Amino acid sequence: MQLTLENPDFRYFLRGVSAEGVLVNDRRLAESFIVSPMALVEGWRPRGIAELLPEDLDPLLALNPTVVLLGSGATLTFPSAAVMAACLTRGIGIEVMDNAAAARTFNVLATEARKVVAGFLLAG
Repeated sequence: MQLTLENPDFRYFLRGVSAEGVLVNDRRLAESFIVSPMALVEGWRPRGIAELLPEDLDPLLALNPTVVLLGSGATLTFPSAAVMAACLTRGIGIEVMDNAAAARTFNVLATEARKVVAGFLLAG
């Protein structure tokens, strides 16, 4: 799936999602990462939803989002209740979706100047 976005008012945007990874600007990332409109954190530890621990959300939460998007991979898979609670107990919304849907949603929210941070789980 190819995504296009023209003239963004932010530094990072998602241009495509495939089995090989996620296209961030002009770079294809094949390992898990975190992205906000103005920050990119590569080398995020978890590679899949089963590995995701509540403390893995700390780098996302450090970017002060109002909403967290969690791309669970090629298919929608929900994390543990403890992972969800890591956001919800702080009053931060968390939405879980497959990577393609998370990429589309990230671009829309970033374009709306929302304080969004997304974590994408990739097997690498």
